Formats: sequence, C-alpha cells, structure tokens
Amino acid sequence: MSATPARQQAEVGAQAEDVIVLDPPVIEMRGVTRTFPGPPSVVALHPTDLLVEPGDYLSIVGPSGSGKSTLLNLLGLLDRPSAGEYFLDGEPSHEVSERRRTALRAGRIGFVFQAFHLLPHRTVLENVMLATMYAGIPRAERAGRAIAALERVHLANRLGFRPTTLSGGERQRVAVARAVATSPALLLADEPTGNLDSTTSGEVLDLFDELHGDGLTLAVITHDPQVAARAQRQVRITDGRLEVLR
Repeated sequence: MSATPARQQAEVGAQAEDVIVLDPPVIEMRGVTRTFPGPPSVVALHPTDLLVEPGDYLSIVGPSGSGKSTLLNLLGLLDRPSAGEYFLDGEPSHEVSERRRTALRAGRIGFVFQAFHLLPHRTVLENVMLATMYAGIPRAERAGRAIAALERVHLANRLGFRPTTLSGGERQRVAVARAVATSPALLLADEPTGNLDSTTSGEVLDLFDELHGDGLTLAVITHDPQVAARAQRQVRITDGRLEVLR
C-alpha cells in the first residue's frame, strides 16, 4: 500500500525545507502473512502491506471467513505473523518478546468489541479504571484518567452504575471510555455496532467521529457498509487478500 496523501505532502515539505520531522505510522505492515499448519496448511492472510498514519480513520470490510479476524488478531498483537514485519507506532512488534508485546497491547492499543466485555459486578468507573491498571498507569492517576475518559464519551453521570443497568449504547460507550483511558496510539474496533439497533449504532459512530476529530487514530473492522462509510479510508479483505477501496 502506498503512502497516504498526508505523508506524501509532508515528505515533499521535508525535502523542500529540511525541517519537518514525521511521526512514525501507527500501523505499518510489510509483507505480513499468516499461515496455519495442516495438513493441509491454510493461508489465512496473504502478503499484506498496510499503512495507517496518526489521525487516520480506516475501515476494514469483508464478509465472514474473509480473514478479518486473522487481521484483527495480528493488528491487536493477539497473534504473531508467520512472515513479514509489523511496526506498531514505530516499534517492531514482530521482533520483541511476549512480555513487551503484552505491554504494547495494554498501553498503545484500545480495544472495542461487539460484546462490550464489561464486568457486571463492577461499577462503570471501576471497569474503566481496570484498563489503566493493566496499562501500568500509576495508582494516583487512575481515577482521574477514568473519569476524564467517561466525560469524553458523555457518561460522567453514570460513574457509580453497574453495566447491567445501562442500555446497549451506554455499555458500548463505557467500552470506548475504557479503550481511550490509557491514551492509546490506536483504537481498534471489531464490529462495534453489531449488537446495537440503528439509532444507537449512529450514536456510537458519532462518538467515533468526535474521537477522530480530537486526533485519535481509528481502525474499524466491520461487515456493515454503513459503518465502513463513516471512515476516511476503506480497505477490503477477501479470501485473505487486502485491497484498497478508497
């Protein structure tokens, strides 16, 4: 995949003035593949190049069985590539130890899943604070970070509630707050509106627009063309092969 227009323009400016220093891409995949051993062996992801710059909003679309889950697991450092290189925020995640990969996953990636994955017997505030604990944020900062994240998703009035008392849309917003509380380099969302009705889905996507407007980098994996259309850029995965749509 070629460089994005923003990076091309910045590179031209750097050549002209020799003063611009670019931040590394948030996601940079070079020839990444994933093969599962057999017999017979299965190629779940063919050689893939993918570049996502800071502040991008990318959707990855594809039907069931296309390789979306494989790509999600690789992007989220839940699995290792069979070959190729994956740089996350400039760090070669394909080379580092499992301990370092765990730290990268906790500190630089915020996850939002279809099923929310909130702890039902913990309050909203406690659910969000858990993410800051796993990311190694000092204890004295955790509550402040969690409250700020909940304010960011318009749930400051639900701090003491338990997830079971919230609507589906509110639970997903708590999940988003948990994802952004650690100030990640990347928000990675997997079918984030899959369990929501159309009105509530729209509210969550409006929230993604707000977060993107604040400069957050988003990658949303979806089979829904309406969800995908909200992103700046789209790629499609089919039979383990990635192609650029726009």
